Amino acid sequence: MSKKSRSKLWFLVHSWLALPIWFFVLIVCVTGTLAVVSQEIVWLANPQMRASQPSDDAPRLSYDQILAALKKAEPQTVVQSINRPDESHFALDVDVSYPDGRVQTVYVNPYTGAIQGTAPDFNFKAFTRALHGWWLVPFTNGFSWGWYLVSFLGLPMLASLVTGLVVYKRFWKGFLRPTLRFNHGARIFWGDFHRLSGIWSIWFIAVISITGTWFLIQALLSDNQISISSEPIIPAMAREAVPMSGDGTPPRRISLDRAVEIAREKIPGLEASFVSLPGNAYAHLDIGGRGWYPLMFQSATLNPYSGDVAATRLLSDRTSLEFVTESMRPLHTGDFGGLWIKLIWFFFGLLLSMMVLSGLLIWTKRTALATANALKREHKQQRVKAQPAPRREPSEASL
Repeated sequence: MSKKSRSKLWFLVHSWLALPIWFFVLIVCVTGTLAVVSQEIVWLANPQMRASQPSDDAPRLSYDQILAALKKAEPQTVVQSINRPDESHFALDVDVSYPDGRVQTVYVNPYTGAIQGTAPDFNFKAFTRALHGWWLVPFTNGFSWGWYLVSFLGLPMLASLVTGLVVYKRFWKGFLRPTLRFNHGARIFWGDFHRLSGIWSIWFIAVISITGTWFLIQALLSDNQISISSEPIIPAMAREAVPMSGDGTPPRRISLDRAVEIAREKIPGLEASFVSLPGNAYAHLDIGGRGWYPLMFQSATLNPYSGDVAATRLLSDRTSLEFVTESMRPLHTGDFGGLWIKLIWFFFGLLLSMMVLSGLLIWTKRTALATANALKREHKQQRVKAQPAPRREPSEASL
């Protein structure tokens, strides 16, 4: 085999070995696309998660009314937190503990306060996000190697975006005159589709690749015990700050609705979406939710007896670096603006998956064709070498 033939052979081996990487990228894209709407898929399959409204004009219950309904239904239950999902058609997620030590999340109807069911520890939503985020590799000591493997894809994806824009000259013309030829064969169609979907997904690919790269940096910082957070640690209340009752009964706490009012006074525009109740007599009450900036939560920590604000975590409290890094996860998942934002992320995630698939098909066909041509050339060379040399007749001069 000649040196040139050996070089082509090694290139073909290299091309075939790249196929598993293509499949890995495709699986990550598909699972990420499903993860965006995984909560909605579970909602469709599980009626217990639905916020069924008894009548068209039925109002949503307040936090105090929800707490009272739970206490009436199960007096021995201790409510730990109440979470209102962003989408109104979802039931409330309420974390409760039972006298036997069990801790569970139950679905509560926001209009009636009825307990509709118990959330499983692991469902389709958790499965798709774990498969997409870290390939189900357990976190035993810091971030798992599956997390590193997936988040590392942000770097080649960002490089592919940059090189694709450089290779595709005057790519902006694809917005003005999109080309998608259907009658020129599969190779032409998939090539046009790959370029066209890449052009229309420039912003989405940039968002996913940049946020994915941040997840890699986040894991490296965490595993090396490096923190960039400026959030203060709030100590437990002092013993003197806890009022004592003369008859030995637990001291009376302020109502949850009053706590929400105090938090709104401190944080204008706050939409309280979660309430975390004190776990003991010396713990605080936490109220939080989104405000004008939907990518981050703001919260207030209150004295549950007096209502005094012990601490707040506002947008203005974040450093410039925190403001950027805390926005990464909702930007990556599309979980910050309700169903319509999720549908946009799902559509472009599906488009990105199809773009990877089209690239995979083009690469596979090109590699298979090159392999077939190389085998034909090698077979032809071997046949030529195997043929006997032509017999030469003696000339008259030699006789």
